[in-house]
Amino acid sequence: MREDDYLFISRLVKEKSGLALAGDKQYLVESRLLPLAREAGIDDLGAFVTQLRRPDAASLRNSVVEAMTTNESFFFRDKVPFEHFTNVMMPYFINARASKRHLRIWCAASSTGQEPYSLAMCLQEMGSKIAGWRIEILGTDISSQALERAKAARYTQFEVQRGLPLHMLAKYFIQKSEGAGEVWEVVPSIRSMVTYQKFNLLDRFSALGVFDIVFCRNVLIYFDPPTKADVLDRISRVLSPDGFMMLGAAETVVGLTEAFQPMAGRRGLYCPTINKVPIAAS
Repeated sequence: MREDDYLFISRLVKEKSGLALAGDKQYLVESRLLPLAREAGIDDLGAFVTQLRRPDAASLRNSVVEAMTTNESFFFRDKVPFEHFTNVMMPYFINARASKRHLRIWCAASSTGQEPYSLAMCLQEMGSKIAGWRIEILGTDISSQALERAKAARYTQFEVQRGLPLHMLAKYFIQKSEGAGEVWEVVPSIRSMVTYQKFNLLDRFSALGVFDIVFCRNVLIYFDPPTKADVLDRISRVLSPDGFMMLGAAETVVGLTEAFQPMAGRRGLYCPTINKVPIAAS
């Protein structure tokens, strides 16, 4: 791929998704663009980029942006965030929201659905502790393809073996035949706890409403510092004053925003700076 073509793709992806492609990612760009080029009946990447530059190629450019986003996900990824959810966040809210019994949770960049379904399973495991509660889980992603998979809630044997405890597989999944193989489908009681919506983290958050918990994991690492800071500041505006934000293990707010403070001894867990760390969660 010519350098000017690579720069065009890099600018396109950055403008549309916030994803900052490093200069050494040309191999990744080529590997993800080739299938799209062939679908369009074009064998040469240079000719494909020429097509992308046309004013009437908006739909094709959107397909390129989706192809460049990373949709890596698996159930209970990294374990610690779900321990924080079960042992820190929910015990706090069960007490603090005892009169309202209503919570809103946002999984930003939810990919193919493993994270929101993992949270739904955690909630189901709490049983009578949250009986009568209305808990909304919203999963958003920029990729239509990833969201369709999330809504279908069907996973391969390989996918359910990555992080999912066996007792939860038996309890919350149904094994079904699909084509030449077997798939595992999330049970309706878990699926009904999650709604999905296409959403770009560069867009305004206000239309989504206010949340008590935001999981924004393993997406900021792909943004440049100004974009990271902007996303974090806007998350702070849609998070309740005593809410929680969960970042990925390799992500931090340090040097990016003063809107959040880390919770001591709780890796990746943050609360708004305007609010003291909840006593019940310390």
